[in-house]
Amino acid sequence: MDDSSLACGHFRTRVEWIDTDASGIYHNSTVTRFVEAAEATLMRERGLGGYFASAPRVRFEADFLAPLFFGQEATATVFLAAIGSSSMTWEFEVWGEEFEGRPRTRAARGRYVTVHMGTGQVAATADDGSRRSLPWPAEWVAALTTDLRA
Repeated sequence: MDDSSLACGHFRTRVEWIDTDASGIYHNSTVTRFVEAAEATLMRERGLGGYFASAPRVRFEADFLAPLFFGQEATATVFLAAIGSSSMTWEFEVWGEEFEGRPRTRAARGRYVTVHMGTGQVAATADDGSRRSLPWPAEWVAALTTDLRA
């Protein structure tokens, strides 16, 4: 993945006992939690506090490449890969940092898609009562496509 992405979030943590099975190796679901924490960090940095209440995941795929161990530090990074009128495609990586003689290793990578659904009275509803996606607010698009490093 290219770390020069304009919208990029990082989360660094330690694998805790709750993240593992009895062997001390992480559950696959831990990757989702770490990735969502990186995404939340990005959204806070960009001032988009209302994002999660209106942007459900509609697709999530992951390749699990290496184990993470209890006590090991891990880094999750999310990158905005594409933004459409009402959807965003994200890519992610989760790395296990050097641990007990093991080198830094990519533990997982993948992609997911979120869709803007609005919230409350802003949500769009079809005649049959189902919800429909809405265009991303222009200020959200600007916040995610503006290079904050300048």
